[in-house]
Amino acid sequence: MIIDSGITINTLEKQLASYWKLAKSKVILLNDKYDYSKGSPVVTINGQYTSRGWTEWTQGFQYGIPLLIAEAVGDEDMLRFGKQKTIANMDHHLSHFGVHDHGFNNMSTYGNLLRLANQDKFKASKEEKKFYRLALSMSGSVQAKRWSRVQGGGFIYSFNGPHSLFVDTIRTCRILLAAHKLGHRMLDENDKEINLLKRVIIHGMTTAKYSVYYGEGRDIYDVSGRVAHESIFNMNDGEYRCPNTQQGYSGFTTWTRGLAWAMVGFTEILEFLIKEKIKFDGIEKVKETFFRAAKSTCDFYINHTSSDGIPYWDTGASKIHKLGDYQNRPAEIYNDYEPIDSSAAAIGAQGLMRLGQLLIDVDRDASVKYSKAGLTVIKTLLGKDYLALDPMHQGILRHSIYHNPNGWDQIPKGKKVPADESSMWGDYHMTELCLLVQKMINGKYYTFFEHLS
Repeated sequence: MIIDSGITINTLEKQLASYWKLAKSKVILLNDKYDYSKGSPVVTINGQYTSRGWTEWTQGFQYGIPLLIAEAVGDEDMLRFGKQKTIANMDHHLSHFGVHDHGFNNMSTYGNLLRLANQDKFKASKEEKKFYRLALSMSGSVQAKRWSRVQGGGFIYSFNGPHSLFVDTIRTCRILLAAHKLGHRMLDENDKEINLLKRVIIHGMTTAKYSVYYGEGRDIYDVSGRVAHESIFNMNDGEYRCPNTQQGYSGFTTWTRGLAWAMVGFTEILEFLIKEKIKFDGIEKVKETFFRAAKSTCDFYINHTSSDGIPYWDTGASKIHKLGDYQNRPAEIYNDYEPIDSSAAAIGAQGLMRLGQLLIDVDRDASVKYSKAGLTVIKTLLGKDYLALDPMHQGILRHSIYHNPNGWDQIPKGKKVPADESSMWGDYHMTELCLLVQKMINGKYYTFFEHLS
């Protein structure tokens, strides 16, 4: 990436004003045109949202987007829509024992509603707020129950089973942090009390150790900051066995959306620990480990991304070498070899921005680097090449990739790689990223936990 050294956050003010209008129009369009009998919308095909069976992990993004728009610009219609849809349709996600995605579905809906209510963005009774708190607490407990004990720690396991640690899950752990902040008391077998904060810390330490590389010779592909999408453990003895992937090219290459989940996941947990003034024995070691993981992954992103801040879907994909020196030119959306992934950019940019804020009083030069890198990415994503400006396209952010190895992504007619399409997670995280920047322009800041109580 070539970081725009002259960019400032106010540079984006006019583009953001247009973004909120576009995002609202797409919320309305999707709701009016989508056939809900097909299930939750996941990705677009020819600009029209469709379901894609794997797990139920995207509905919360659909209803969370209007809540973020409401927070950004005070739009009462969007607030009313997001609230009504959440209450009507999200209850089964609270007890969804088969996924590790509770932080995606339920923080995006019930979490945003509780934050908005506590900011007096709408009138909510004590009983209504209690309902949101109960939803978050239940969801946090259900996710925390997915626990595998391994040598030296443990982790919240993926939908693949108890042997499988996904790097994605580091970002969904915020549902446990929310439940912890709300004072939830989780009880397991024989009334054993589970400390939800401790569970997040142990999961984070395991993820930092096995999912993130640090250039220390772990294997011949050990490049500092790269990540493995999946880490496999032998559940007979809890020993780590190997890296793997579900959506990347291989266990020894870096799927960039997994990289982005790590970037924002570690920085967000650090924000919680620091801003909430959490104290426990060994916390300095934990923060040191999480900062190392956050910096390493953010540096890898900067060093392995196109000049305009947009990554290709996997930095070790089989044909990426045919693109030549792609880091020193803008991403080629319609190239003949490998697709880009704008959703990874939207997620990763938030990690860069948050890390920059965390380092303001610690390392000024690093803070400026990460912040301006994040702004460089955002500026690109707000451009006409990435926003779905066609009024009939149901997405917001174009050129998102879901599962390239499985061939789940639409390839435009006459082209050779997927492009032009949107995803629910890409649209949500683009909107969340824009909310963060909008708040900063207004002299404020956004975290998922600041107004949870």
